[in-house]
Amino acid sequence: GDQAPLGFWDPLGLAKDKDVEVFKRRRETEIKHGRVAMFATMGYIVPEYYKFDGYLSPSMDLKFADVPNGLKALSVVPKEGWAQMLAFAGFLELVVNKKSSEPGNYGKGNFGLGNVGFGNSIQDPAKRNRQLSAELANGRLAMMAIMGMFFQDGLTGSAWGDWANYTDSPLRAFESELGV
Repeated sequence: GDQAPLGFWDPLGLAKDKDVEVFKRRRETEIKHGRVAMFATMGYIVPEYYKFDGYLSPSMDLKFADVPNGLKALSVVPKEGWAQMLAFAGFLELVVNKKSSEPGNYGKGNFGLGNVGFGNSIQDPAKRNRQLSAELANGRLAMMAIMGMFFQDGLTGSAWGDWANYTDSPLRAFESELGV
């Protein structure tokens, strides 16, 4: 992306064909992934401090409190829950979000509340550019953060895990050596 401090940086040469439509499609994908990663990062952090009362699935007697944090939660959510999430995402993609000429802009304004009269689009061009650049940068950071949490959770058993629990580390090969 073309953003400070790197400026234009394209190590894989993805923009060398100068196809604007392909660039917009890739930028929209990057923005969507960034937004999902921001929610996912929050979804990893919040359950460490708060869980809803009540049932996630009353028919399966599954409470929110019964769902473990992190990657372990994937095996607990019923297949019907996964189908609902997939259907909701498909509904948003196919029905709610209408494409515009600007990648990631679905005409809903700031925080997606433009349809209900709140959070209309930012009109000042300088402020709008700054806010959109911040969203892009925060999305990129969130993509790295959630991947880091996934790896740490997968290796230690918790996104906040103690690395001492990761006993398969090749760095442990010399622990019993003199001076280590």
